[in-house]
Amino acid sequence: MPFLGKDWRSPGWCWEKTDSGWKRIVLYGQENDMDFPELCSDNKENMFVEDVCDLSNDKRQKDLYNSNTKSLFVKDKWIYVHKVSTKERQGYSTLGEALNRLDFSTAVQDLRRFNYVAKLFQLIAKYNLTSLSGAAQKNYFNVLEKIVQKVLDDCYNPRLVKDILQDLVSTLHSLTVHVGRVILVGNINIWLSRLETIVKWQEQLNNLQIPKHLCNGMSLSDLPIHMQNKIMCKLSDACDIINLGQAMPNLHYLSEDKILWKKLCYFHFSDKEFHRNLILTKSDNVDWKLMYFTLKKHYPLKEQYGDTLHFCKHCHILFWQDWGHPCTAIDPDKCLMPISPQDFIELFQ
Repeated sequence: MPFLGKDWRSPGWCWEKTDSGWKRIVLYGQENDMDFPELCSDNKENMFVEDVCDLSNDKRQKDLYNSNTKSLFVKDKWIYVHKVSTKERQGYSTLGEALNRLDFSTAVQDLRRFNYVAKLFQLIAKYNLTSLSGAAQKNYFNVLEKIVQKVLDDCYNPRLVKDILQDLVSTLHSLTVHVGRVILVGNINIWLSRLETIVKWQEQLNNLQIPKHLCNGMSLSDLPIHMQNKIMCKLSDACDIINLGQAMPNLHYLSEDKILWKKLCYFHFSDKEFHRNLILTKSDNVDWKLMYFTLKKHYPLKEQYGDTLHFCKHCHILFWQDWGHPCTAIDPDKCLMPISPQDFIELFQ
C-alpha cells in the first residue's frame, strides 16, 4: 500500500486496488473531495508538484491563522501544581502553563485583582520572560493588551502600567541587541513587531487625559480637615499622597504631616529596619518622610491587594479565593496560604 499524506508524521490514507487503479478509502465523516487519476497514469510529476503546492498553501494558511488568533487555551478556575513526576502523575507544572490556564483575562477586569495581575506581569517582564513557552508568551501579550485597554478606558492606575511597559522595553532591548543570538522563542521579526506595539502603548498612556468628573455634590475639599486627614492615612503609596497634596493647598499641608509619614513607615517596614537607617534632623527629631524614601531604597514595600491567588497546601491547588477549589481536607481554611506575585513566580521555580 503506498503512503501518501500531507504530513510524514500522519498515519496516511487507506487505499484499495481496483481494476481502474488505486482508489482512496473514505471513512464515515470524511469528505471525498479528492480523486487521483494520476496514480494509474505514467506521469507522476504533476501529482507531486500539486501535493507540494497544497502543503505550502496549508502552511501559509496555518501561519496566518496563528498570527491573527488569540489564545485558545481553556481557562480554569484552579490548577493543580506538581513540581516532580510521580507514578500517579507524570510531568510537572510550569509558569507558562499556569499563565495559560488561569483566567487572568477576566481577572484584569476586576478592580480587586487588577493590581495583583499587573504586578505579576511586571515581575515576569523583568525576570521570567525567557522562561515562557511560545504559547505562553503569546497569551502574556494578549492579557497585557487588555491591561492597557483597561487603563485607557477607565484611567485606572496608569502609573503602574507605564512601569510594566518600561520594564518590558528594557528587557526586550537587552535580549534583542544581538539579532542572531536572540534567546526569545519565535522569530525576531515578531518580537520587533511586539516592541513597536509596546512603544505605541506607551505613547497612548503618555497622551492619556483623565477627564474631570462633574459632580454637584460634596467633594473632598468640602470635608472637614480631620476627615481629609483620615482619608490620606488610608493611602499606602507615597506617590499618591504627594500627588494628592499637589491638588490643593490645604491638602499639601496635610501631605507633609509627620504623623502621616510615620504611620506609612511603620506600615511598610519593621523596627529593625528603622534602627539600621535612622535619620535625625538638627533638633534630634526623626524626619519620617526622608526616612521612608531611604528605607524604600534598601527594603521592599509591603504589598497589599484586594484579592490574591491562594494555594492549598493539602491539595496543591492554586486558585482564586472567590471561586474556591475541590478540597478534601477536614478543615480547608487551615490549609490555605495567600500567594503574592513573587510567591507565584517562586512556586514554579
